[in-house]
Amino acid sequence: MSEEDKNIIGKKRFLGEILLERKKLTPDQLELALRTQRREGGYLGEILVKLGFLEEQEVIAALVIQCHLPYIAVDRYEINRDVVALVPKELACRHCIMPLDRVGNVLSLVMLDPLDMDLRADVGQRTNCQVAPFISTRREIEKAISQCYR
Repeated sequence: MSEEDKNIIGKKRFLGEILLERKKLTPDQLELALRTQRREGGYLGEILVKLGFLEEQEVIAALVIQCHLPYIAVDRYEINRDVVALVPKELACRHCIMPLDRVGNVLSLVMLDPLDMDLRADVGQRTNCQVAPFISTRREIEKAISQCYR
């Protein structure tokens, strides 16, 4: 990890600020994306990708720094069917989440928005597990959902 990344991690930062500091975006690109977000809603990272300013992996790298949570390419992970059964397909699709593994009462959950504490609490209550969140891209989570829920 670079010294710049360590400095960024030490502070609570907005995604746009991290991307600016890492020189992945210009201020004008960020402003356009923020205007688009205010007008249309949605996640800033997805808007930046849709506008063609960034690749998904660049957004994920910044989210890992922002959230202090690990990234996993969930669509490449072999997931036990018993773990999949813990989270209903409708819930997984609606919130773009994917159960990954369960060890004791800890459920590893890949989430598009790992900072959604209400969703983490809901999944925890439904499964009687503590939720350990991971980050992945929408495309990877949706691919894993289509592979695991039939």
